Amino acid sequence: MSQTIAVIDYGMGNLHSVSSALQHVAPDAEVRVTADPAAVAAADRVVFPGVGAIRDCMAEIRRLGFDALVREQVASGKPVLGVCVGMQALMSHSEENGGVDCIGILPGQVRFFGHDLHEPGSQTRLKVPHMGWNQVAQVDHPLWAGIDDMSRFYFVHSYYVRAELAHQVVGRCHYGVDCDVALAAGNLFAVQFHPEKSHTPGLQLLRNFVGWNGQP
Repeated sequence: MSQTIAVIDYGMGNLHSVSSALQHVAPDAEVRVTADPAAVAAADRVVFPGVGAIRDCMAEIRRLGFDALVREQVASGKPVLGVCVGMQALMSHSEENGGVDCIGILPGQVRFFGHDLHEPGSQTRLKVPHMGWNQVAQVDHPLWAGIDDMSRFYFVHSYYVRAELAHQVVGRCHYGVDCDVALAAGNLFAVQFHPEKSHTPGLQLLRNFVGWNGQP
């Protein structure tokens, strides 16, 4: 029997590229972009994406009851993947939009890079948002299988995560400051970068997710 993968649609962003990448790495799977809680609950695995401002994202997530839905899916033990703002929404709090409380499944803060971001010792201002390719230093996890350490992934973000629990950090990068860009907690894996836009390493991560049993 083919598995089903639900991509949660709460109206924030074009989800076509995520669903297309999943269908590419799992041609036998049924990939559903859906706002139907019953379809999400019935799926074998769940992707929680997001783009845009966190205030708008969290407003829609709460209006639709998807904060509780995401909690239920994580608690169910099925594999769950958070992507970009989907990762940030899983944190405790974000500095964006004057400060927004998030779902709070992963303890930690989402911080602004700042308007005057430099590498230490350099006078060259770094562009914000951080947009483009950056290397990711891995900590051992099944979703990194077949991906070289320090592979490059594609980012678009003005805010970055600082996790409270060091053991949940399984990927880091540096852009003026150190950023926690991959977090893992049991059957939940979340990334700041866009795997669907990250060519071979990103597709391999999605392929690993599709075959992952949710165990660390």
